[in-house]
Amino acid sequence: MQRWSVVIPVKPVSVGKSRLRGAVPEAAHEALALALARDTVAAVVACPEVAEALVVTDDPVVAEVVIALGARVTPDTPAAGLNPAIRYGESGFSARSWRAALTADLPALRPAELAAALRAATESPPRRRFAADAPGIGTVLLTAPPGVPLDPRFGGPSAAAHAASGAVALTGDWPSLRRDVDTGADLDAAHRLGVGAHTGALAPTPCGPGAAPC
Repeated sequence: MQRWSVVIPVKPVSVGKSRLRGAVPEAAHEALALALARDTVAAVVACPEVAEALVVTDDPVVAEVVIALGARVTPDTPAAGLNPAIRYGESGFSARSWRAALTADLPALRPAELAAALRAATESPPRRRFAADAPGIGTVLLTAPPGVPLDPRFGGPSAAAHAASGAVALTGDWPSLRRDVDTGADLDAAHRLGVGAHTGALAPTPCGPGAAPC
């Protein structure tokens, strides 16, 4: 079994997940952003294929909670967005390691689904691979074999950007991996899959049409 080094960039919760504002009461927005990251990192750490999880963040609260989960933390020294943060985190991994970058907004992530995706990413020939989000527009996971840079293109229509850069799409059916959360509708969909304990404790009733008001 290949063991992976996974980098997870996390913005300070005071500025993160701006498109989610209104999905929960405003006073709980930062707690929601923290909960999404916390459940994501908990699933990564619990994945048997993962040897190390590195969170790149300048938020001391995020750092404290993910260290308690078993992740390592490094400051976001570039402070220039997700892709520079990923490249900076990756630079600290062994050149011999299989490497992956994962978004921090996957509150329904199942360790078994992440493990299956990582196993699929080791298929021959060794090359960069990516998993698109549920709509097929963004990217939730980017992988690279030893000696090959991740070369991340996260942000906007990143699935097309990663494909154009030579990465190969992973096609497995992993709904909890592909369900990132950018909007209130995404949060509702994650709840239907079953979110982790931290997101569930914060917002046990999904917001949206037919649900309790936020």
